[in-house]
Amino acid sequence: MEETGQLKRALIDATAGAVSGGISRTVTSPLDVIKIRFQVQLEPTNQWASLRRVVHETSKYTGMLQATKDILREEGLKGFWRGNVPALLMVMPYTAIQFTVLKQLKTFAAGSSKTEDHINLSPYLSYISGALAGCAATVGSYPFDLLRTILASQGEPKVYRNMRSAFIDIFRARGVPGLYAGLTPTLVEIAPYAGLQFGTYDTFKRWMKAWNLLRSSNSSQGDEFISSFQLFICGLGSGTCAKAVCHPLDVVKKRFQIEGLQRHPRYGARLEARAYKNMYDGLRRILLEEGWAGLYKGIVPSIVKAAPAGAVTFVAYEYTSDWLESILT
Repeated sequence: MEETGQLKRALIDATAGAVSGGISRTVTSPLDVIKIRFQVQLEPTNQWASLRRVVHETSKYTGMLQATKDILREEGLKGFWRGNVPALLMVMPYTAIQFTVLKQLKTFAAGSSKTEDHINLSPYLSYISGALAGCAATVGSYPFDLLRTILASQGEPKVYRNMRSAFIDIFRARGVPGLYAGLTPTLVEIAPYAGLQFGTYDTFKRWMKAWNLLRSSNSSQGDEFISSFQLFICGLGSGTCAKAVCHPLDVVKKRFQIEGLQRHPRYGARLEARAYKNMYDGLRRILLEEGWAGLYKGIVPSIVKAAPAGAVTFVAYEYTSDWLESILT
């Protein structure tokens, strides 16, 4: 009976995670495409920096509004959802694995499967559980993340017609290791990112409960109820904090994913194969060649995307999980 209950709980967490991830990813895809275009561009991403460089290093994208106009003019509205299929194939199993593993880790740490007991876990355990869940989810869904980055970064004319042609070309050129190019920097990035996102989300929820308790004359009601808007604010804050801290690591990850691959000259210089020896070398080279701004390319669309993405993911997960629990139990 206990095993059946655990299996049902895992099914609820996986389904709710997949649904929330799919909704969040589709809603924020345009911002993700713009962010990736900035991150893989070797030239400066702002007009002031471009003016100080020589003429042959003219940048394709120099601002969020300019990038939005260019993509819309050259690729149409569908350009903002370029790479969305592999992105969904990546994010849905990713969030399913992430929330399932997270729930199991919290259940183990708290000695209880009840969600209300998890909120009182030590902040350190919340951060560690989030980091481990993020790493497990990354390994399980990484090839789709790689294909998403490649398709979203290529622009027009297309180098790869679809996900299948990109997969075949990468597999022929690099073999199986090619499908996991950039995995190490991704894990180095995702551990603090997922830890911060889930840890701060739990922390913000505790603060919201305390705030509700202070505001309410009925202590039990104030302690129990967190509104959907408050959940949205918690997700908004956690997504922003995590992305602001970990963005440079995401830039290096994207560079590893596209190094050596074909790229139309219109979109700037091509990153040569094995351009960076390792993650430290990537950070050092970007800092030396592109300055601090290079490590924060795409930070504006990244933050603008991370905030609503985190909010939508957590709210959709909480509501889907509650709905599934009500019909299955």
